[in-house]
Amino acid sequence: MRGYFAVGAEGISKPMNLGNLMRSAHAFGANFFFTIDAHSRIRKAPPSDTSKSSGHLPLFHWPDIDSMDLPHGCQLVGVELTDDAVDLPSFMHPLQAAYVLGPERGSLSPEMQARCAHIIKIPTKFCLNIAIAGAIVLYDRHRVHGQYAERAISSVGPRTTRPKHLHGGPILRHGKKTVSDPDKAAGPKA
Repeated sequence: MRGYFAVGAEGISKPMNLGNLMRSAHAFGANFFFTIDAHSRIRKAPPSDTSKSSGHLPLFHWPDIDSMDLPHGCQLVGVELTDDAVDLPSFMHPLQAAYVLGPERGSLSPEMQARCAHIIKIPTKFCLNIAIAGAIVLYDRHRVHGQYAERAISSVGPRTTRPKHLHGGPILRHGKKTVSDPDKAAGPKA
């Protein structure tokens, strides 16, 4: 998969939820994990992180929003049930993204929402557990950027295979592109 992504939570307080979210982040290939203003009892990966993700991806604890230090070009994507949030199935995930979820008994702070480049929501009737919501968002990102075959229209529809990746021709540094198609290289026909 191209690009990179991270997962984090603002104001998280339950170690079990943190561990489950970290495990999902690890399973889907996150590049790092972070917390902002986490409860003081959350300072390491909890036992619910059975994949031992902290040995495979960095874990950053930032005390507040101003301390966040995301890589240049990384777009912050808030996951929150707001009226103007984009429904997850309609959202095109940025190649470089950091997904932030809100606390267990609340919402992303107005300051965090203002910092986000995008706010998305899972179209459900009510809030989901933070670890479940994170896993759904990461699955959707994987589905969008994983280059999978299109789904059949019905469960009995024809199965298609994943399309082969096609590499483009080399790009020369002096401003001219090479042309892989010999017919195009010959120029227009008379």
